[in-house]
Amino acid sequence: MNSFRLITTSSPWLILACLAAGALYAWLLYSKRTPWPKALNYLLAAVRFVVVSLLCFLLLGPLVRYFKNTTVKPTIVFALDNSQSVRLFSDSVQLQQTAQQLQQMRERLEAKGYTTEVQTLNPTQPPASITAVPYTSETTNLSELLQGVQNTYAEQNLAGVVLLSDGIVNQGLSPTYAHYNYPVYPVAVGDTVPKQDVLVASLRYNKVNYSGNRFPLEVELQHEGFGGRQATVLLRENGRTIASKTILLQPKQAIQQVPFQVLASGLGKRHYEVQVQPLAGEFTTLNNTKHAYIDVVKGKIKILVAAAAPHPDIKALRAAIETNENYETELYIPGLTPLKQEDYDVAVLHQLPGRVAGGEAVLNLVRQKNLPVLYILGPQSDLRDYNALGAGLRISSSGQTDQVVAAVNPNFTAYTMPEGTAERLAGYPPAQVPFGTYTLAPNTEVILYQQVGRVKTNKPLLTIQTAGDKRNATLLASGTWQWRLQENATYQNAQVYNKLITNLVQLLSAPRNKKRLNVYPVQTEYTSSDEIRFNAEVYNQALEPIYGQNITLKVTGEKDNTRSFTFANGENQTGVTVGTLPGGRYTYTASATVNGQLQQDKGEFIVEELQLEALNAVADHNLLYQLASNTGSRLYFPQQLPQLQQDILTSNHKAIIYSQEELTDLVDMKWLFFLLLGFISAEWFVRKYNGSY
Repeated sequence: MNSFRLITTSSPWLILACLAAGALYAWLLYSKRTPWPKALNYLLAAVRFVVVSLLCFLLLGPLVRYFKNTTVKPTIVFALDNSQSVRLFSDSVQLQQTAQQLQQMRERLEAKGYTTEVQTLNPTQPPASITAVPYTSETTNLSELLQGVQNTYAEQNLAGVVLLSDGIVNQGLSPTYAHYNYPVYPVAVGDTVPKQDVLVASLRYNKVNYSGNRFPLEVELQHEGFGGRQATVLLRENGRTIASKTILLQPKQAIQQVPFQVLASGLGKRHYEVQVQPLAGEFTTLNNTKHAYIDVVKGKIKILVAAAAPHPDIKALRAAIETNENYETELYIPGLTPLKQEDYDVAVLHQLPGRVAGGEAVLNLVRQKNLPVLYILGPQSDLRDYNALGAGLRISSSGQTDQVVAAVNPNFTAYTMPEGTAERLAGYPPAQVPFGTYTLAPNTEVILYQQVGRVKTNKPLLTIQTAGDKRNATLLASGTWQWRLQENATYQNAQVYNKLITNLVQLLSAPRNKKRLNVYPVQTEYTSSDEIRFNAEVYNQALEPIYGQNITLKVTGEKDNTRSFTFANGENQTGVTVGTLPGGRYTYTASATVNGQLQQDKGEFIVEELQLEALNAVADHNLLYQLASNTGSRLYFPQQLPQLQQDILTSNHKAIIYSQEELTDLVDMKWLFFLLLGFISAEWFVRKYNGSY
C-alpha cells in the first residue's frame, strides 16, 4: 500500500497568506466590468486564484513525503543436483517420478502464496521446470550451489531450499561445514548399498617431462567385492597398448597401486589412457578408464649466472630461479669457478661489465652465442661499457647513488604479477641505484619504477627489451638479496621475488615471435566442461598490430574429426569460442591473408576428460542428514514428499513488507509545472478569444 504526505518547513499559517494573495490578485484583475459573461468571469478568477496561490505556496519550499510498501512473498528454492551420478546410479523411473512430484509440489506452494525458483549446478542456465532438468553436469559442488542460493535470495524472504541430491560431492568444500541462514530440506536419491565394482580411482604423474627420459605413472586401483580375482591394467598411447600389468586384487585391501614406467618420446602434448579390463559381474564399466595428459619438453633451460665477485645476490638469484623445476643454473665467478662452454639459454650478469678485469670471457661468450641477458648493475658496474652494449637503457651518472624502493608499472602486460605484488614491494628494504639521467630505447618497456619515499618517479628500476632481434633486461639495483630475505621473513615465502626473477627468465628465454599471424588458445589445458576460446593477433610487415582480418581456424581431434571456424580479429573482440570438446589431444591450424600474402599458424592443446561423476556409485545420504540437522530440518526420501510439503506449509512462513520513504521538493514535480502552465495558457486563450488581454 502506497501513501504520501505534504509537509512544509514554514508555519502553516503562511498558507492562509498564500490564499489571500491569490484572492487579492484575482479580485484586482476580475472585479472590473468585463465583455464576457459573469459565470465565465468567476471561472477565470478562480483559475487565477489557484495559480497565484500555488505559486506563493511553492515559495515556501513544500516537500512531499512518499511511502512505498512492497510485499515480498516467502520464497522456496528447488535446488537440483543435476550431476551425472544422479542419473547413472539412481533408479530412472523413481527419479522421473520424484521430479514430477517436486514440480507438482512447486505448483501447490505457488497456489498457497509462495514464490518458487529452480536452481541447478549450472546457475547460468536455470530451467523453466523441474521435470525439464537434464542430469549432465560433470562435477558436483553442493557448497557452491547452496552458497549461491544464499547470496542470490538474501533480500528476497528465503523460506527454505528443497535439495534433490545423492549426496556425492567431488568439487569444493563439504556443505556440512558451511553455515546457511535458511532451512535445507534434502530429498535423497541414489543407492547407499556398495556395488560390486573395480575402477581406476586416480592417476599420479608429472604433467611436464623431458624428452628421452622415463617417468613414473602410478595407477590407483580400487575394487569392491572382487577380492581374490585378477585384474589386468592396460596403458595405451594414441589407441596403441604400450604396457600392461596383471595384479591380484587383495580381499582386505580396497585400494592398490599399479606403477608404470613410461618413455617420454618426441616433443609436445601426449595423451595416455589407462584402462582396467572389465570383470564379470561389474555394476558399471564407466569408471574403468582414466586419462593422463603430459607435456614432453626438451631438457632443462640452462641459465648462466656470472658475477664480477662473490655477492649475497648470487645465492638469492639462483634460489629464485631454481624454484622452477625446469630451470638449472651454472655459476661463474672469475678466478673462483671455471666458465663451462655449454649451450646456455639465458645469462644473468651481476655487475658485469665491471670496473675490474676478469669478466671478458663471459662477455665474449654472451656475444658469440647471442644470449639474452639480465644485467644487474651495482657499485662495481662499468656504466660506460654497459651503455655500449645497447641493452635498451642508457645511463648518464656522475657516480652518485640513490636509495629507492620498487613500484609496479601498471601498463606492463607481458606477464602478470602475483596478487599482492604492490603491497609486498612496498615492504622491501631500499636498494641502491645509480643517480642520473635514464634514456629508454623505443623497444624497451619498464617493469618496475623507482620510488623515493612516498614519491613514485618515472625513472626505471627494471626494464626489458620487448621488440627487435635482442631481448635483454636490466635491474639497476644490487643488494636485492635483502628483498627476498625480508619477504620470506614477513610472509613465510618469497613468492613475489621468485616470480619476478623466474618470469624474467621465462620472457628472456622465449623465442622471438616474428609471426604475422598468432592464434592461440587462452589456456593450454582445458576440461571437458570448459568453454574453449582462441585469441588472435595479426601484424603488418613492421610487426604492428592490425585488425579486421578474416581468419579461418581448424581444430582437429585424435580421431581426425575437424571443426572449422571463421572470425575476424578486432581491438575488443580478438578471438572466437569453439564451445566444449570431449577429452583428448587436439591440434589446430589457422590461416589468414594479410596484404595479399597467406599467413599460417598452428599449435596444440589438451582437453582433460573429468570422469569424476562415474567414480563413486554409492550415495552419501549421511551428508544430507547432517546438512538437514545443521539447518534445523530433516532428511526426506521420495516417498515422503507429501510430508515435506506439509512441513513447509505448517512452518507458517509470512510475507515481509518493506517500506521505502522518499522526500521530494514539490517544485521538482514536472506534472505540477505542466498543470500550472495549462491553467495560465487556458486563461490567456479565453481572455484573448473574448476580446481582452
